[in-house]
Amino acid sequence: NFNSRHTPSLIFKKKSPILVAEISANHNGKLEIAKKLIKCAKDNGADAVKLQTYKPETMTVNSNKKYFKIKKGLWKNYNLWGLYKKAHTPYEWHKELFNYAKKLNILCFSTPFDESAVDLLEKLNCPIYKIASFEMKDFSLIKKISETKKPVIISTGMATLPEIEETYNYAKKCGIKDIALLYCVSNYPSKISDFSLNNIKIMKEKFNCTIGFSDHSKNDDIAFSSVIAGAEIIEKHIALANQKKGFDIAFSLKGKEISRFKNRIELAKTILGKKEFFRNKTENLSKIFRRSIFSIKKIKKGEKFSKENIKNIRPGYGLEPKYLSKLIGKKSPQIFDFGQPLNKNILKKLKIND
Repeated sequence: NFNSRHTPSLIFKKKSPILVAEISANHNGKLEIAKKLIKCAKDNGADAVKLQTYKPETMTVNSNKKYFKIKKGLWKNYNLWGLYKKAHTPYEWHKELFNYAKKLNILCFSTPFDESAVDLLEKLNCPIYKIASFEMKDFSLIKKISETKKPVIISTGMATLPEIEETYNYAKKCGIKDIALLYCVSNYPSKISDFSLNNIKIMKEKFNCTIGFSDHSKNDDIAFSSVIAGAEIIEKHIALANQKKGFDIAFSLKGKEISRFKNRIELAKTILGKKEFFRNKTENLSKIFRRSIFSIKKIKKGEKFSKENIKNIRPGYGLEPKYLSKLIGKKSPQIFDFGQPLNKNILKKLKIND
């Protein structure tokens, strides 16, 4: 159990692990697909859905100069303006999407990429703000978000530990009380070799807040392992069942894959178990298979115990093996048949300390 005072319950009012379904650009510019994605998230057990709030002009300038062209990766040969123009979620959709999510009873929030996006989201009473990895050093944006007094989730892709600390401390200085940090690898899609899930443990030890995981991989085992490492919020991009196109489709869960993914991270939490050391009572049934002290020959009253007449063997009905050396050389206070366990009464009769 994650019983620290900083838990997802402060932000989401639910027990971890929390699954946040990221819609991002997989709506392909169609409002109806965006709504279907929200319903898909709800139907498959996601705890929340997240949008991205920006316009091309709030992200970059319309230029074909070499600086603005993506040279490698999933979005190779796009210039930034063209990518964001196709990928953005239009501002005029937001109210309808927030209302639709409310109708379906699933929490909806967003990542604002500039101050004007915060203004829009405040009008919609956005309950939580997410700061993207690429914006985590934008202190003017953090300051603007702090004025809302809302909980904040910060992705930390690419960032060094000192950079994360600087942003975290600034957010705290601005008065943001409820902060969650997400360990994130900003490769799309991320390979197994890109991850170091010990970063989650390091972040949990260093920062007094909830730590989660933003997953851009194609392997469910990484999110499963992140929960074992301590992640309490898991963010994952989603798509519709059998969806073929989408800017983020290469690392998105499709349809019922969302449900399977949620079950996997919940299984990890179950396996992780309790905060204190724990044994299930059912294990006690197996204690009879431990070794204990038995007579391996018939022993007369007054006969000395020796390695020839007593031995540590299975099953565990007799004294614990630790008493064997204390019994050797002592006179037996009673008769023992072959294959008889020595019990605690022997210790009292021979005045051997328990």
